[in-house]
Amino acid sequence: MLFAISGCGQKPEKSIPPATAESKQADVKLPKIVAFGNSLTAGLGLPLSQSYPAVLQKLLEADGYKYEVVNAGVSGDTSSGGLRRIDWSLDGDVRFLILELGANDVLRGQPVDLIKSNLSAIIDKAHKRNVKVLMTGMEAPSNAGPDYRKEVHQVFEDLKRNQDVTFIPFVLKDFIGNEKLIQQDGSHPTAEGAKLIAENVYKTLKPLL
Repeated sequence: MLFAISGCGQKPEKSIPPATAESKQADVKLPKIVAFGNSLTAGLGLPLSQSYPAVLQKLLEADGYKYEVVNAGVSGDTSSGGLRRIDWSLDGDVRFLILELGANDVLRGQPVDLIKSNLSAIIDKAHKRNVKVLMTGMEAPSNAGPDYRKEVHQVFEDLKRNQDVTFIPFVLKDFIGNEKLIQQDGSHPTAEGAKLIAENVYKTLKPLL
């Protein structure tokens, strides 16, 4: 460790290197865009660098936007789980929340009123912090039955109409059956699929930046 002696009889002082442009830049806290969801956001089956939030980060940087995209996706998460963790997920200078939840609720046959209540509460918590919300739509699978499918669709229609959110249509709508876009499990996007999701999200997000 280096020390500088400034005079006889004085205590040595640590020499402080001048701040460089790189160190100053590292100390700057960028505003955040929180990608909040389940395994579709987390990037299940992919390296983290190929998840859609990571690709979204690259798209923002390529266009010169200074934001930090936070991947707050948790595989298997439901709207109830999301509501329990939303407060600490919004800590810091969060400007946008990309809300992608509901698929696991639907797969477990959760009551639509519960899904709607949880998503509405998450949106309200974001708005109280002046965070703009982009919400992705979700549809129930065909084997869920026509009545339940209709009710799930209506949940997102109601939220889109009654809450102050920017709506992104069902992200996997055109993926099903496409081997280039969907992994072998039939549910999660490939790297190419995640890239397409990021591009679709960015298309909606960009006018708001």
